[in-house]
Amino acid sequence: MECERISTSNRALINAFIKQHWYTTTMIIRGKEIDMTGVEGFFFRNGSSIVGLVTYIIYDNVLEITSLDSLRPNQGIGGRLLDAVIQEAEEKGLQKIVLITTNDNINAIRFYQKRGFDMVRLFRNAMDIARKLKPEIPFIGENSIPLRHEIEFERIV
Repeated sequence: MECERISTSNRALINAFIKQHWYTTTMIIRGKEIDMTGVEGFFFRNGSSIVGLVTYIIYDNVLEITSLDSLRPNQGIGGRLLDAVIQEAEEKGLQKIVLITTNDNINAIRFYQKRGFDMVRLFRNAMDIARKLKPEIPFIGENSIPLRHEIEFERIV
């Protein structure tokens, strides 16, 4: 599989994937709405099906990961997508990479720490605010853990 960059020619496929896996094409991060139909990113596909996707936005010398999905766990897809984002940040001369995950996402918490990201902030009860903007967000998350908080990670580039 080859890592592909999101472009206008594959945008419809990307948007359909985001909607399928995130309920809508709007992401709520730190209480702000992100229109995922315009984010940048990279993906892997098997035939016409996406098997991994990472999306991001760039602002103020920061690359912020807005989503990372791997549909084939433990095959290196997530790591390769993260490597592509790190390389992108380095090539653009950015200072750091940041991302938000939720308190229930134990796999992400482990994944990012193993790859040099550090927990820098906890946004207590952030999901209460997020649900006001996006009611589709469930109350119970992965591993039957109540979905309450956002955790910010960063990696200096």
